[in-house]
Amino acid sequence: RIDLDGQTLPMTVRMPPATVPGRPSRSEPPAQPTAFPVLTCEAVVPPGTRNAAIDGFPLPLPVAHPQRIVLLGDTGCRIVGSFNAYQACNDPAQWPFKRVADAAAATRPDLVIHVGDFHYRESACAPGNAGCAGSPWGYGWDAWQADLFDPARSLLAAAPWIVLRGNHESCNRAGQGWYRFLAPRAVAPRQDCNVAADDDIGNYSEPYAVPLGRDADTQFLVFDSSWVGLTPLPPTDLMYRNYRAQLEALFALSSRTPRAFFMSHHPVLGFAANPGNPQSPFPGNAGLQSVLSPMYPTVLFPPTIEALLSGHSHTLEVISFATPHPPQVLTGNGGTYLDEPFPVPFPASAQPAPGAVVAEIVTTTQFGFMTMERSGAGWRMQAWDATGQPLTSCTLGERRAQCTPLAAADAKP
Repeated sequence: RIDLDGQTLPMTVRMPPATVPGRPSRSEPPAQPTAFPVLTCEAVVPPGTRNAAIDGFPLPLPVAHPQRIVLLGDTGCRIVGSFNAYQACNDPAQWPFKRVADAAAATRPDLVIHVGDFHYRESACAPGNAGCAGSPWGYGWDAWQADLFDPARSLLAAAPWIVLRGNHESCNRAGQGWYRFLAPRAVAPRQDCNVAADDDIGNYSEPYAVPLGRDADTQFLVFDSSWVGLTPLPPTDLMYRNYRAQLEALFALSSRTPRAFFMSHHPVLGFAANPGNPQSPFPGNAGLQSVLSPMYPTVLFPPTIEALLSGHSHTLEVISFATPHPPQVLTGNGGTYLDEPFPVPFPASAQPAPGAVVAEIVTTTQFGFMTMERSGAGWRMQAWDATGQPLTSCTLGERRAQCTPLAAADAKP
């Protein structure tokens, strides 16, 4: 039951407790049963509600005119045996998500945006590894609780969240938990990721727009890119057809306000480190670019898109362009193993998409998060480390981001 302005009302059961039969997945061993010994309920909170609580715990409610927004992503503790990746979940210096979440909560945000990849505990910790000893693993409630709900407790209580679905929440990974706990809509038939034969349904969800407060002049466009790969898509491909229809619908929504932020877990115009050839960083997502380029051949996005917000690469990146492309902001440094740093100076010839000429890039591989605050007609963005100390500040407006230089410690390759 939920209390709304002193009135106690029943909630709707979203999913009952269950142990879901095994299915092909990324875990080792594969296809083990997934246990959710928790009841998931939901309720619609009417606009104008002043107080809401569940079992005496107050819920953060939307404010009329949000001013401060927290951005973070790629936060879980990575344990993937097939990659010999055993992050030290027991060491807050090696997996600092709780510190990041606490520091972000201390900024007193009006809204939190998590750009995806909540869950990373896919394998059992290696025997004798003290760093992750005792960690739950797999795709059930215990791993979700350890990776998200316990460490993010203070930030979950601080403000409402907008959540993006990352590739770690695709159906052959943590998709079952995504639909139980985070997906913003009711689960459609065969969409719950429980049966691998239904993944062509479960790996997609409809996009939507979130207006930034009442009488908003800005909105956030949320796109589920969880299943996209790294290669261009042919127009006959199911993913291409789904994404094309969804993007057309989403960009039609973008015309309702003068400006909008496009949000997808995978960065369309970001970079990823290339350890094998640091001078040639990997470009933005070719799958999404192949769908966008026929729609907007020169700059990939309609003019109402002010900037792109993403994660996936485990770095902080703020990129603006000499060409009319919208700036790309990545906040994939929330706690998961960090990527290799980019070379300094950044390769001048690198382009995240054909014809996208970089005017400025600021990037670091320190753990942390970002905040966005309104500043006149634009935004002031601030990057913070895991302890809440500033890393860089940026102004964002008119499709351009300008940032102060990072400290010398952050500029080393």
